Amino acid sequence: MRILIAEDDDNFRTLITEVLQQAGHTPMPEPNGLLAWERLLLAGADMVVTDVNMPELDGFGLLRNIRDNEVYRGLPVLMLTIRQLAEDQIAGYENGADDYLTKPFDTEVFLARIVALGRRIPK
Repeated sequence: MRILIAEDDDNFRTLITEVLQQAGHTPMPEPNGLLAWERLLLAGADMVVTDVNMPELDGFGLLRNIRDNEVYRGLPVLMLTIRQLAEDQIAGYENGADDYLTKPFDTEVFLARIVALGRRIPK
């Protein structure tokens, strides 16, 4: 799967990229939501993994853009963030996230969630 990554933290972006590559996916990393949105419009993707707190366009803004776009509104989106409070997670789901995982995360759980979301993608 081609997975767009929006993550401003260099270390987490590198980690997510490497984990996805090792699992046989094609990661498409970007350092903020705005660049991720622009890349999605240009290149498409099968799924999005996004942080919440980012410069330029945060994860909620990216999610809104995706859900408001006729072409990409059904794209699976996993929010991956340090924000662990219940209200943050609820906000993620209420804004259209398909899943929400907090940092730090177990890579096996992360990949299991990627696979589960991947089942939603039409073949």
